[in-house]
Amino acid sequence: MAKIRVLVVDDSAFMRKVISDIISKDNELELIGTARNGKDALTKVIKLNPDVITLDVEMPEMNGLEALEKIMEIKPTPTVMLSSLTQKGAEITIKALAKGAIDFVQKPGGTISLNIFEVEKELITKIKLAYHANLKGVSEDYILETKDRTLPVSTKKIEGRRLSFPLVLIGTSTGGPKALHKIFENFKQPLKAAFLIVQHMPAGFTNSLAQRLDSISAINVIEGKNGEKVQPGFAYIAPGNYQMEVKLDEYSSEPYLNVHQGPLVTGHRPSVDALFNSVAKLGVCNVIAVIMTGMGHDGRDGIKSLKANGSLTIAEAEETCIVYGMPKAAVETGCVDKIVPLHHIHDEIVRSLNFIS
Repeated sequence: MAKIRVLVVDDSAFMRKVISDIISKDNELELIGTARNGKDALTKVIKLNPDVITLDVEMPEMNGLEALEKIMEIKPTPTVMLSSLTQKGAEITIKALAKGAIDFVQKPGGTISLNIFEVEKELITKIKLAYHANLKGVSEDYILETKDRTLPVSTKKIEGRRLSFPLVLIGTSTGGPKALHKIFENFKQPLKAAFLIVQHMPAGFTNSLAQRLDSISAINVIEGKNGEKVQPGFAYIAPGNYQMEVKLDEYSSEPYLNVHQGPLVTGHRPSVDALFNSVAKLGVCNVIAVIMTGMGHDGRDGIKSLKANGSLTIAEAEETCIVYGMPKAAVETGCVDKIVPLHHIHDEIVRSLNFIS
């Protein structure tokens, strides 16, 4: 079996050496070269034709975001960003994910991370995932002929308990920031619905994601806080390393957020299942649940629980998913109403809101 050919880009000679050593230890990967900055990377990408690139976020001359944009223009290549946990690093990382990077790995010790071996397994896993990812799904020019598919699941309104405004629940993982960007940039005016989002992402990055989405959308996008009242016209993103659930006020029966560091659910914190199941327990029916690109099956159990209450359910089509894992698991439950390519999901959410209002 041919090995996955990897190009390492980092301005630190130490980091290039350490990351190269990590890659060389895995028998499925082959280090084919290194680059010391973004400009050097562009030359090496054309010359070496790598299968996957690891790309440092913060570099002089041409940073990771600038290099990524050029790479995606001249020779689209699956890319994993390496980011330090700084405000600048987080902001550039979120922009890079929106521009087509497949995923990112957080350097545990800053820009020059002496303890990079702490994330060795994660780095190797994400390089392999990037290699197998659907790169067409990140292309702005990739327009599908695929049409929405309505599945044989009842969409009859169930007359159950109703909130004073609908909830739109969204769960996603690998490829999610770009998918969320595509959806939220199309909200040109506020909606009388509240959005609750779980994006698998570590602490320190979800706030930057919220700020990025807020800057492109008429929906107010913020990071969720414990005890915060859920309001229409707002979107709440689960903070990294926290579960975000919904509860009802015992006096007003209005929803609020329960944000906590309870145990992992379906292997994640934040977890899509944790959010979906918390809403299902409320027994409300004016809910839309959306599962988008991501590895694994988080959200599968929650979709079943929500469907039992009469929620409308949507899964992203395989053709536009960077990784068709979570949507596939949801579809296989038999509880998904529609399979929708990414560029139609915004419209489907609006149509579904009109149906349940």
